[in-house]
Amino acid sequence: MNANTTQDSKVRIGAIRWLVRETLGNLILIAILFGIVGRWDWWMGWALSVIYILWTVSTAILILPVNPAMLAERARPHADVKKWDMALLGAIGLLMVAEYVIASLDVRWSWSPPLPLVLQGIGLVGAILGYDFLLVWAMVSNAFFVATVRIQTDRQHSVASSGPYRYVRHPGYLGTLLLHLGVPFMLNSLWAIIPAIMIALVLIVRTALEDKTLHAELSGYKEYAECVRYRLLPGVW
Repeated sequence: MNANTTQDSKVRIGAIRWLVRETLGNLILIAILFGIVGRWDWWMGWALSVIYILWTVSTAILILPVNPAMLAERARPHADVKKWDMALLGAIGLLMVAEYVIASLDVRWSWSPPLPLVLQGIGLVGAILGYDFLLVWAMVSNAFFVATVRIQTDRQHSVASSGPYRYVRHPGYLGTLLLHLGVPFMLNSLWAIIPAIMIALVLIVRTALEDKTLHAELSGYKEYAECVRYRLLPGVW
């Protein structure tokens, strides 16, 4: 077995590991949502589950055939990940669980008053646009879109400047922000706004730190940042 065959096998196994992990994550989300609510006829709960499932399916269809190495990278640990990034990722993970648990408890015990259907619809549309459109578009446009902040010198890391990267430097974070800020409204939970805002703040901090790292360590990023001025919101920041 030559080196190329071995590498291809590792990539294939890594991509399969990613797909299994994401599938299990979707099942765990469904278990959390409906296990806490205690019934199956919660349509917005199903809508949120479908948003995550669509992200997995879309990513698998659009990226697996052309860039399985990126998904394999997302599924394995890396020794050179920034320590601050691991701390921020841990905080985001805990806050995500808190957001979904609080929202589910809120629905079960009716802590929040019924929100207008228009507001719930806006939350739903924002979550879909953020996670199933903008985030997927960013991943398709950036061959180095991995889960942790690291310069992938082993993969000849280069700057992504096409697709949504023509408008903001971190479109993936913007898509994730839209999802988590939309969830409390689509799930009719005012209490879930608290962890959602905390997630947003952590993501903003992570955006700033990642941007600083890319400026310092990724060749060509300074020039790209001079052309695309804004990190998350055009005209704002």
